[in-house]
Amino acid sequence: MKEILLTHKAERDDLLKGQYVSRQGLEQTTEHFQSDLIKVIVGPRRAGKSVFSVQMLKEVDFAYLNFDDERLIAVSDYDELLKAIRQVYGGTKTVLFDEIQNLDRWELFVNRLHRRGFNLVITGSNAHLLSRELSTHLTGRYVEIQMLPFSFYEFLKAKGFGLDERFELKERQGLLLNHLDAYLRGGGYPEVVVKGLEARTYLATLFESILFKDVVKRYGVRYSKKLDDLARYLVTNHSNEFSYSKLKSILEFRSVHTVENYVDYLREAFLIFPVDRFSHKLKEQMRSPRKAYAFDTGIIHAIKFEGARDYGRIMENLVAIELKRRKKEFYYYRSDSGKEVDFVIRKDLKVDQLVQVSYSVDDLTTRKRELSSLVKAGEELGCRNLVVLTWDHLAEEKHGGSKIAFIPLWRWLLGL
Repeated sequence: MKEILLTHKAERDDLLKGQYVSRQGLEQTTEHFQSDLIKVIVGPRRAGKSVFSVQMLKEVDFAYLNFDDERLIAVSDYDELLKAIRQVYGGTKTVLFDEIQNLDRWELFVNRLHRRGFNLVITGSNAHLLSRELSTHLTGRYVEIQMLPFSFYEFLKAKGFGLDERFELKERQGLLLNHLDAYLRGGGYPEVVVKGLEARTYLATLFESILFKDVVKRYGVRYSKKLDDLARYLVTNHSNEFSYSKLKSILEFRSVHTVENYVDYLREAFLIFPVDRFSHKLKEQMRSPRKAYAFDTGIIHAIKFEGARDYGRIMENLVAIELKRRKKEFYYYRSDSGKEVDFVIRKDLKVDQLVQVSYSVDDLTTRKRELSSLVKAGEELGCRNLVVLTWDHLAEEKHGGSKIAFIPLWRWLLGL
């Protein structure tokens, strides 16, 4: 055991030597470190959880254990594990447990250490296992931090783009659009952005690794080919509606129940996230089709057959990711007449904003369709805050008595 932890200590030391992009929310999270709450960092595999944790802990002496190491999976005697921690790291009370969900009954060990005054940071790549065990065994004793692949702001920082300079110059806007195009194609996984790894190869391999490690092995999935088909279908058909019965029919599953379970597994492994259709009636909302979005646009391109790129749909997926990153409560909307709005954002139980995503509003037919849907939804939902996110159109117009703001996607992503 001691020898295993010595290799982890060497891994920790290598991580501490690295130069990293400072992630958004790091300062706020570092403040949490002073509390006795367990710090829980959750998000997709390879999204930067370990580096973020090390950045938070760099000023203190801490023990590091990586449970992606198969030699630790079979550990059953936690006292032996604690003994090895003491041998290798001495008396430190600060411990970082990486990918903790791989340790059987991890919550009991974490709970015991917390009661003994340890300051704990844990990371995990499975949303359901973590939330279930945390809510059951650690109620009120932890703070959860979500870590997704780089935001566009972090992407620009990684590329050395000056974010403190003025954006009014057309030349700088052109550079921003060039970066945004690269971000849409390659996504925000740190190793693609920072190390310049070939996105398609790296992300296709990561996709398969997540399916195998975080779904097939963890849940003992018997029909792994069906799971793979489902994952590829939902990711490549992102921003579209789906229903479990329709998926069963298209992909020839034996039961709707299996489809429901598999979709949940993909959500828990941070490959896709479903979004509900908005309705004031809960029963109607539950019965309606949902939309699926990928957690990273780079993964979409990595597993999708090459062809004409649908900028509107990929922009919509990126907006969904950003809304999730900002922890907004959001839905999509379809009226009885079939008019659709991409995003309904709720705040304090009220509809706060309606957002339509459109690559271009130059075509008059497209423009009329998008704006009439937005205005109609605004009337039905009692919302006057109407926004159209575009590739590069900035304006404010009136349509049917309603005021609509047109905002370039890059401005919205940067909060300008």
